[in-house]
Amino acid sequence: MDEDEAQQLANSLRRLGIRGIVSPEDLGNPDGQWRVYDSANPNTRRDITDDVLTVVRGRSRQAGQSGPTRGFVIHAPR
Repeated sequence: MDEDEAQQLANSLRRLGIRGIVSPEDLGNPDGQWRVYDSANPNTRRDITDDVLTVVRGRSRQAGQSGPTRGFVIHAPR
C-alpha cells in the first residue's frame, strides 16, 4: 500500500463511521504491512485492524454481501 491508497482507505473507513489511522506497521518500512491504529502516536497507538475488519465484515453481511476475510477490499465511488 502507498500513501495514496492508505488515504483512500482512511476516507472509506471514515465514510463508514470507523475511526482509525492507516499507517505502516513498521514506520521505517512503508513497503511492508499496513495496519489500522487508534492514534497516530507510534509510542502509544494500539493496532485495531482486527476490530475494524470485524465491523466491516458485519456491515457487509447485513447488506447481504460477503466481506473481506484478509486485509481490506473496499470499493467506493470516486
